[in-house]
Amino acid sequence: MIKTYNGSKLGVTSSHKRALLRNLATDLFLHEKIMTTLPKAKELASYSERLITKAKKTDLSAVRTLHGEINNKNVVKKVFGVLVPRYAKRCGGYTQIFKLGYRRGDNSEIALIRLVL
Repeated sequence: MIKTYNGSKLGVTSSHKRALLRNLATDLFLHEKIMTTLPKAKELASYSERLITKAKKTDLSAVRTLHGEINNKNVVKKVFGVLVPRYAKRCGGYTQIFKLGYRRGDNSEIALIRLVL
């Protein structure tokens, strides 16, 4: 289990936050970029970077940890088949966050988070 250490609670319970980050990470790894609010993007960046760093070890423990965090087998295959070789020589900084402005309905700040190519 990958723990979340950043102080932001995102206004939800801990179990909801964990499920939210798992779903956002699954979408990020699948599509390689997603739009979300800025606080969620910041939380997702640290969470997904920890997942990729763990996956770079490519041992059985890393595979089981990633399967425990991400429930989509195709995404796990993509992480080990595409993302781990892409970031093999990179020591961190796998994500970028771009601020896009404010959402029209509730004026919350929107950001684009994407995986570095």
